[in-house]
Amino acid sequence: MAKGKLSTPSGHVNLRMLAEHLELSQTTVSLVLNNSPSAKSIPQETRNRVTEAAERLNYRPNYFARSLRQSKSMSVGVLAPDLSEGYFTRVMSGVVQELTAAHYFYFTACHDWKRDLIEKYPRMLVERSVDGFLLLNTPANAIEVPVPVVAISAHSAVENVTNIILDHHLAVEQALTHLVALGHRRIAFMRGPHAIPDSEYRWASIQQVAREVHLKIDPALVIRIDSAGWSMKDNYHPMAPEIGYKPMQALLEQTRDFTAIFCFNDIAAIGAIRALKDAGRSVPGDVSVVGFDDIQSAAYSTPSLTTVRQPLLEMGRRGARTLLERIANREAEYPTEIVMTPELVVRESTGPAR
Repeated sequence: MAKGKLSTPSGHVNLRMLAEHLELSQTTVSLVLNNSPSAKSIPQETRNRVTEAAERLNYRPNYFARSLRQSKSMSVGVLAPDLSEGYFTRVMSGVVQELTAAHYFYFTACHDWKRDLIEKYPRMLVERSVDGFLLLNTPANAIEVPVPVVAISAHSAVENVTNIILDHHLAVEQALTHLVALGHRRIAFMRGPHAIPDSEYRWASIQQVAREVHLKIDPALVIRIDSAGWSMKDNYHPMAPEIGYKPMQALLEQTRDFTAIFCFNDIAAIGAIRALKDAGRSVPGDVSVVGFDDIQSAAYSTPSLTTVRQPLLEMGRRGARTLLERIANREAEYPTEIVMTPELVVRESTGPAR
């Protein structure tokens, strides 16, 4: 192959071939393509030539060879209950952005809250030599792996785990202060499923904030998504609006003596709004509804949903970035907890109490 004559790719273009084509050393080309700090000493014109040629010739790095040199597989395992619309898709968007930018591959496994799979999948991924684990809403207590672990919304007080969590006290404070300011005192609460780690932490925050704002919680107005009759084991999808529709329907059969409801998430809130409308109750005329997460469809529901926004995209990015930092420097100290800030988004589903 004559130098400078490689105009189109012929099979796999490797580092040696690309370097010969550019009449540069393999070291120079490697420094540029790996965005090494040492590449700053290379003239910008040369760096531009390298990146342009790599793209035009469809250069693909040999990740297997790199992993042998670096003792890394350039891959991570991602465990999640499911990847349904809403919370998980937004978090995963942030995760994918960070991992792709770092040239990392990822294996995604959905355990559907089955304990045997929560224990089995990490072992299978360790056998595939992943460099670390990212857990989405998945407790780390049952996972023992020899690599760094970052957990998002898992609240896992476990060695070797960095937790990315939301400030639930502030989130609840924003929601309840908003409702109280609108004159609501008879507020219903829809708690999350037992399996989701956030559920108990948010409920504890609700009880604490209620005391702080002198709001009485009526046990008769507290419902739960996975109580008898609306279990996540039913035939509908665990993140379908029916998880909010059925509990609200059951509550309305018992009482209508409430003017607002604070739902565990936006999917449940959308289902609750439909149940209220089917029962002849207007939103927000008769009942104000507050959701949680601020999924993409929240702004387009009818009425548009008032909700507490979790910075889901940034939580995914931060989680992936933290994991990559820990993989790159295994000996460095790492935080056990990184707290993210929520934001109340007021839309059409809340209004003054009757």
